[in-house]
Amino acid sequence: MNPAYLITRITYALGAACLLLAFGCNTGSRDGQAGSADKDQIHTDSVYVLNFMNQKPVLKEHADLMFLFYGERDYRLAWFRDDKLVPETEKFLETINQSSKEGLDPANYKLVDLSGMISRFNEMKSKDTARVELQKQIDLALSATYFKYASDFYTGRLDPAGETKLDWNVKQNNIKLHKVLQTILKERESTYPYYEFEALHDGYVQLRNVLQKYRALQQQGGWQKVELGNLKSIKRGDTAQAVLSLRKRLNPEMTANANDPNQRLYDEKLEQQVKTFQQLHGLEPDGVVGGKTLETLNVPVESRIDQIMVNMERWRWIPKRLVPKSMDQKFIWVNIPEYKLYIYEDPDNDPEAERKYKKTMEMRVIVGKTMHSTPIFSDKLEYVVVAPYWNVPNSIVANEIKPAMLRNQGYLEAQNMEIVTKEKDPKLIEASSIDWENVTEKDFPYMVRQKPGPRNALGTIKFLFPNEYAVYLHDTPTGQLFNQTSRGFSHGCVRVEKPMNLATYLLQDMPEWNESKIQETIENGEETWVTLPKKVQVYLVYFTSWVDENGNVHFREDIYGHDKKLENELFS
Repeated sequence: MNPAYLITRITYALGAACLLLAFGCNTGSRDGQAGSADKDQIHTDSVYVLNFMNQKPVLKEHADLMFLFYGERDYRLAWFRDDKLVPETEKFLETINQSSKEGLDPANYKLVDLSGMISRFNEMKSKDTARVELQKQIDLALSATYFKYASDFYTGRLDPAGETKLDWNVKQNNIKLHKVLQTILKERESTYPYYEFEALHDGYVQLRNVLQKYRALQQQGGWQKVELGNLKSIKRGDTAQAVLSLRKRLNPEMTANANDPNQRLYDEKLEQQVKTFQQLHGLEPDGVVGGKTLETLNVPVESRIDQIMVNMERWRWIPKRLVPKSMDQKFIWVNIPEYKLYIYEDPDNDPEAERKYKKTMEMRVIVGKTMHSTPIFSDKLEYVVVAPYWNVPNSIVANEIKPAMLRNQGYLEAQNMEIVTKEKDPKLIEASSIDWENVTEKDFPYMVRQKPGPRNALGTIKFLFPNEYAVYLHDTPTGQLFNQTSRGFSHGCVRVEKPMNLATYLLQDMPEWNESKIQETIENGEETWVTLPKKVQVYLVYFTSWVDENGNVHFREDIYGHDKKLENELFS
């Protein structure tokens, strides 16, 4: 159990006991007025905080943080200086008033009438007991409200590792919100923009800006629906009334003239707009409007707004520090619905530079089929394996190899496969000695593996970050599949388009493992493991909407249904 959490729970229990026994115990001053460290500051105590939370149960959600925050400051009030509210108060109240721009609901953070309490306080001139009491109430209400807002804003409205089971196992955002509040109140310094109530990742900020644009478009009635009538599709050179609606869809602010024949001609400029739209939505950029392109054009703006908000929530789950300080400041980012891999690195290798990562490499990838979806998680890449064996999972042995062997006893040999024992020095097992009729996934005692070579399912190189899913990055002999627009073909692992580029990049600090050496090892056909000098952070993530470096917003199909599940949790 987290020690800090345990301490706060003990404090909570101790406060309750003190309250019930009327002991009057506290961790600050006994009269609640002056602490030994700063006589002019008003203090509360653990009993007072407990009583406040019990009286206002809507604010009890983050009671542990309340005790942690006030306990560390000897229960001194936080939001007042020289008997006045600090300037950050107004900024915070404005932040929650405008929280809809963050895809949040301001009503969720107006659980008590803070504005009314502050107005009454400002009207009270004499520093009597009633005024001090209201001052304490305001201070605690501000802190409790902040923890409610900050928890949603910095770590997400939903806990992906909780009961919602959202299939998201990326290392969670570990933020000490009581320390964040100290930063906001200028009681400590931080390299993060907490003091501005700002987000931690540029990807989030960019989506937030797009959200405002799409909401403005929604208020104007959304975009034009494209209707083809009796036509199955339209393309460059066609003249039709549908072309006019297409123009208006792709240029929402234009004033179209239905009587102008040029407006109904599908010309080169409009074709280029369609191709750009197709590229931004992960479609084949052929310039033809029909089928999937037509369906995507007619997704209502309301649905895109929900999609943007879903992906903003995912950004809140991404760790504030993308790479631990102890590691090289680079990371591999695989966005599953985009079918792309990126490498980002800090050219100065500065662990404190959270927003200086630059893209240094990208390539297409192949991910898992819907029934064998690639899991969403983060880990650390440790090994590059050259000329690898493919150790066939038992599920594939039972579901695919077994029926193939029952049809053709020469199947394994034809696939350059062999059966070996599961031990450090594996021994060969004759395929003919196996009772294939009764082979099951759970009781197969051996290992089927495919030997290194040009037909190996892993290709010539694999990249290992040991994990519970047995998922990794690897080459493939079926490179032609990278030409497909939708690339969900694997059993869950991620096939990379440029394995040699990735290998030489990862091994660049090991000059003995240059491209020639790697190629020589591949040709020798002997499996060789190379341990990286430093582990490299890897993220397998799921973003169906993002903004690229040129400011273009992208949308992708929800290939595994994760968006739908998250929408149900967020909006139902």
